[in-house]
Amino acid sequence: MSDTSWLRTSAVRTGATVPPAPGLLSALVPMLREWLPRQRWFAGKGRPIGGFGLVSATELLPADGRLGTPGLLHLLLDVHHDAHERVPGTGHGRPADTYQLLLGTRALLPPALAPALIGHAVGGPLDGLTIYEALHDPRLTALLLERLRAPGRTGHLRFGSESGAAIPAGLAPRLSTAEQSNSSVIYGDAFILKLFRRVAPGPNPDLELSLALARAGSRRVAAPAAWFEALGLYDEPATLGVLQRFLPGSAGAWELALSAVEEDTDFSGEAHALGRATAEVHLALARALPTSTLRRPQIELLASAMAGRLDAAAAAVPALRPYRTALRTAFDDLAALGGGTVLAAQRIHGDLHLGQALRTGPEGWVLIDFEGEPARPLAERRRPAPPVQDVAGMLRSFDYAARHHDPSAPGAPEWAETQRTAFCAGYAEAAGTDPRDEPVVIRAYETDKAVYEVLYEARHRPAWLPIPMAAVRRLAQPLRGGTP
Repeated sequence: MSDTSWLRTSAVRTGATVPPAPGLLSALVPMLREWLPRQRWFAGKGRPIGGFGLVSATELLPADGRLGTPGLLHLLLDVHHDAHERVPGTGHGRPADTYQLLLGTRALLPPALAPALIGHAVGGPLDGLTIYEALHDPRLTALLLERLRAPGRTGHLRFGSESGAAIPAGLAPRLSTAEQSNSSVIYGDAFILKLFRRVAPGPNPDLELSLALARAGSRRVAAPAAWFEALGLYDEPATLGVLQRFLPGSAGAWELALSAVEEDTDFSGEAHALGRATAEVHLALARALPTSTLRRPQIELLASAMAGRLDAAAAAVPALRPYRTALRTAFDDLAALGGGTVLAAQRIHGDLHLGQALRTGPEGWVLIDFEGEPARPLAERRRPAPPVQDVAGMLRSFDYAARHHDPSAPGAPEWAETQRTAFCAGYAEAAGTDPRDEPVVIRAYETDKAVYEVLYEARHRPAWLPIPMAAVRRLAQPLRGGTP
């Protein structure tokens, strides 16, 4: 079997002192080219892979292929697509996406791990070994927990924990099947480890905001206990994963809302409480982290970006084109707000919808997944924004719940409107300001969200396209009585 001792840590980023792993990437490329596009979290579906680049390789458990003993290899891998592809609205080429991979290695793969198979290495340092998705292997995910329990550094990986966090040993791991853009492992009924699949330099908002809320004493967040990050590869550390308190027995807002629609039961009390919880999170974030003010030039730039996204979506989705002119008025109205108008901006959730809220026992509603919209650049997701962006996301989510059972049917718009009203009322109670008092702003954000939904559904779930298109038809109408 090939010697892998040099694999303990290697990197190819500028400034790295360890040479890249010779032969590793070329041996992995054939199997990864087939395997990656099949993963739910792979963002490049439908785009040909042009090439790969090895960012770093760190051996967390020796990959020597001893019979019955698994190895664990951590990779950060650049995936390049069409060199001529441009980011919509910018004219710039699309940069490579960097993905985090955790690869298990064994001489023989046990039958129970057969679904995790990636391929068989031919040549290079892993020659003859079976390569598989490590998160399916309880022996390897147990090792990850042990690394998080004992903060320290291995090569370019640094493991850290929150002061006073008590993480028991021996918690049984199980891979969650719930997420799409990331991967999660649940340990017992105590903790959940989220691993960010697409990685960028800088702190991930899911860790940054959850820590800020927990340290401020907020009851509306699952407190982080530990995390790990990549060092020395970029100008600043890149968050790779966060271990948070698990909430067993909690009920998802999305599932509860769907049940209310199906059974024609009242959900307005839950929506009202969820509005209060959202406002409490916004107030806590405004106290814990810096805020800013958007004045006329910044508001115009905001509206221009929304208009650019509309143009890009309309170019890709013919069904949107007849409404483009009418929808643009929402952004024109935002840009034309009076010269003295300012918008308060702060850190927000960034991708708030019913799927991001859990109803627990003593805490009531808890918000999760503060990562922001994964498709947007990390710097944009970390930028302060008007809190109404989160409100608009939740309002759109009520529409989805109302029409989910039969997207092409008229749905139950009166049910959605009742929840929208209750949510805003609950928000106003806690925040002291009612988002409905800013009809131009909330219409612009709702329109921007609906445009995003149209593009997403057209690409990934065409049968659901009627849901955002119903909102497009509503939002294309002029404001009536101060409401969209």
